[in-house]
Amino acid sequence: MNTLLSYQLISRDIATSIKRVEAQPLVSRETEYYRENIGNIKSIEEFVEDTRLFNYAMKAHGLSDMAYAKAFMVKALEGGIDDPDSFANSLTDKRYKEFVKTFNFARDGEATTSFYSPTTGTIDKYLRQTLEEDAGENNEGVRLALYFERKASGIKNFYEVLADPALGKVVRTALGFPESLAQADIDKQVEMFKDRIDIEDFQDPEKVDEFLQRFATLWEINNPSYTQNTSIAALFSQPAEFGISTDMLLTIAQMRK
Repeated sequence: MNTLLSYQLISRDIATSIKRVEAQPLVSRETEYYRENIGNIKSIEEFVEDTRLFNYAMKAHGLSDMAYAKAFMVKALEGGIDDPDSFANSLTDKRYKEFVKTFNFARDGEATTSFYSPTTGTIDKYLRQTLEEDAGENNEGVRLALYFERKASGIKNFYEVLADPALGKVVRTALGFPESLAQADIDKQVEMFKDRIDIEDFQDPEKVDEFLQRFATLWEINNPSYTQNTSIAALFSQPAEFGISTDMLLTIAQMRK
């Protein structure tokens, strides 16, 4: 199937698509373990010591590549997000603040894992993340479209788009811009985007759907399904919104001393 058809088959009935993912044996086992045990966690230490629970939560927030850096994550969790100068708030990558907001032991203590976000909310995120990753194994354009669909309503300006390699690639492709544009001056890119699309359109599901149909069509032209390289890891492992920056790696190394 081509990119557009594959994307539409998944996105037009997300609930059914997610149920298929949830029924996968490995996903089912890990989800059941998380559901049965997360409520028993009463501290940051217990959380990171249970590798299955911790890894599940990290994947749910798109942080699988950082699951090994437990000391780093403990520092983020201990600082919380209430203090504007906390460690999590100082990181440019928004995933860490969102993770700490979900597992806010610094504020809620033992009651943390009794709320919706760390329990059902995290399970929902895990299943959606798995759905997108599975789609990417067959067609990276479909994963990009699903990811953009999920993130669109939270996009406030084009600088946020450019801070996220995956979002940037979707917008450039949909607008017919070459990938070489990614190397141009950021302000220039923003102006070019503004000339072609209203950022407010991303708040309208119908307009997002139209935008992603255009993206999928142009993606297929440039990346025919039968010749696609299905490796999308590079897009989802870049500094800023995704992956580990050099500064962060240095911070982790220093924490190990």
